[in-house]
This record gives sequence, structure tokens and C-alpha cells, in this order.
Amino acid sequence: MEQLLKSDFYYDLPEELIAQDPLEDRSSSRLMKLDKVTGEIEHAVFHDIIDDLNPGDCLVLNDTKVIPARLMGTKKDTGATVEILLLKRREKDVWETLVKPGKKCRVGAEITFGDGVLSAKIIDVLEDGNRLVQFSYEGIFEEVLDRLGEMPLPPYITHKLQDRNRYQTVYAKYEGSAAAPTAGLHFTKELLQRIEEKGVRLVYVTLHVGLGTFRPVKEENVLNHHMHSEYYHVSKEAADAINETKAKGGRVICVGTTSTRTIESAAVDGKVMPGSGDTQIFIYPGYKFQVLDALITNFHLPESTLVMLVSALAGREHVLHAYEVAVQERYRFFSFGDAMFIH
Repeated sequence: MEQLLKSDFYYDLPEELIAQDPLEDRSSSRLMKLDKVTGEIEHAVFHDIIDDLNPGDCLVLNDTKVIPARLMGTKKDTGATVEILLLKRREKDVWETLVKPGKKCRVGAEITFGDGVLSAKIIDVLEDGNRLVQFSYEGIFEEVLDRLGEMPLPPYITHKLQDRNRYQTVYAKYEGSAAAPTAGLHFTKELLQRIEEKGVRLVYVTLHVGLGTFRPVKEENVLNHHMHSEYYHVSKEAADAINETKAKGGRVICVGTTSTRTIESAAVDGKVMPGSGDTQIFIYPGYKFQVLDALITNFHLPESTLVMLVSALAGREHVLHAYEVAVQERYRFFSFGDAMFIH
């Protein structure tokens, strides 16, 4: 296999095109439609996506819910400010976390939050530098977190989020993500209802998005990149609905790269199997999709694993050309930005 280089997925993005705030109306984002075979591009508004969906198609959405996973606290002994980002619950009150500044937080260090309502003790330092943290508190952890935590916005968003719900899809249900499945942010309840009334099946799967999503690819040879692991769940009902759609000749359209990774991880011989587990699936050009036919997604960071995933679907040249056009046309990029429909 020829080498796949990180630099092959680079494009030049002016900083002012990184969307810092969500639009007032979720479904009024712009929508670029990209034909994955011809590379042809059309421009539309997101709520027009309904015109591209046919009765008998199936829309796969990730119903994970972002937790207010960013905690700002102070170190007990020195009073220094420490930020803890919750990544993954290991057991009841033990979480895998990202601690900044990590160097000062060795095993045994204690951090308090919100005048001592919540405290954390570092019990282990993992190979990748993440910390295992044991929390103690009175009452219910989720309620304490809701009071003290902030939404863990991606590093490229510097504005403060006014309304927490704008970094949450309208169908978010199961708590556990450190980042939103952002392609879903464009849907309103009304739009989903109209899509369903048109005869399109809405199917929900769960993948808890980890911050590894934003981890840059450091290896120049892409195949050496170590992919992060994320928990997913596919119910029997969801698997059956997707498989029936395929059997009847309908299209399976994923909303976002997380839904894509979920159903492709759960697929065996072109069929989706129900179940739960951790996935480290890395999709890049050369990958043969088992289930996915089309994708609704946002615009992703240069040289990221997500640009590689969309390039696997539509071809690197088509994708990079589409991104060039998006820059020329002043589309808004990343989490709060505009959308793309690859069909």
C-alpha cells in the first residue's frame, strides 16, 4: 500500500472562518452538497436537506449527551488553579481525566472545587499522561457536576458559550460525551418531524465522543497514528432498522462522523450487529464502507482524522477541492460552523 501522508490532508484555513458562536436558528446554517462520485458541488441552506432525503432512507443520529466536563479548581496545598476535564468514567467515582497543568498534579495531589463541595484526588498517572481521579462529594455526582462544571468546548472556540444547550443536539439523551456530535447541532425538532413525516426513518445509536477527536495526528505517515478509543452502543431496534433499509434499497445516511464510526464498527459482512463496546476504528482513504451510503457532516480541521474519514467517502481530491470552495465562499468552519452533505 502506498504511504498515506498527513500533509496530503492539509488545507489553508483563514482563522476568521472558524465559527466562534452558534447561529440563532440551528437549521439556517449553510449546506454544501458534494457528489462523492463526480465531485460536483451545490450550495443550499441546511433546512433544505429534507429535499435530498427520500422515503425509505434512514437517518442515523448519535444521541449522546455532552456532560459539563470542565471543572476549574484549586490545589489544596498551594492554591494553584487546576483544570480537570472528565474523559471517561472508569467506576462510580473514578474518572479518567485530562489535568492542566499536569506536571504539578502528581499521585496524591488533592484539588477542591466550588468551596469544597467537590474534591478530587489523583490516584494514578496513565501512560498517555491522563490522570485517574477519585471524586468525593455529598449527594448526586451529576447534580454537583451540573452546578460546577462548564461545557468542554473545543480548543479553537475562544468565546464563552451563552446557552449551554447550543452545544447539545435537540435529541441528546445518554450522558457521557466530552464533545458534541456537531453535525447534529443543525437539526431542530420541527425539521426532524418533517423528515420523519416524509417517510425517512430516524434511527438513534450512541457513541460517547472523547477529546481524542481533537487530538492532532502527529505521525507524518498516517498509518502510524494511534486512534483513540470511544464507547458505543447499538440497540437491536437500531440494527434491524438499518439492515431493513439496506435490504429494501434505501440509503443509510449518517449524521456525523461519530454515527459513521458507530455503525461501521458494528458492521459484519455489510450488516449492523447490535451490541456495545469500545471502538478505535480509523477510517481513511482505501476504506470500504460496509453500511454508510451518505453523510451529513461539518467542516473539519486540516490534517485531522475526520478529514481523512470524509476523504475515504468522497475521495481526497473532491474533498480538498470542496474545502477550497468553502473557504472562497466564506463558509463557517468546525463545531459551530456550516454543514456538508456528501451523497
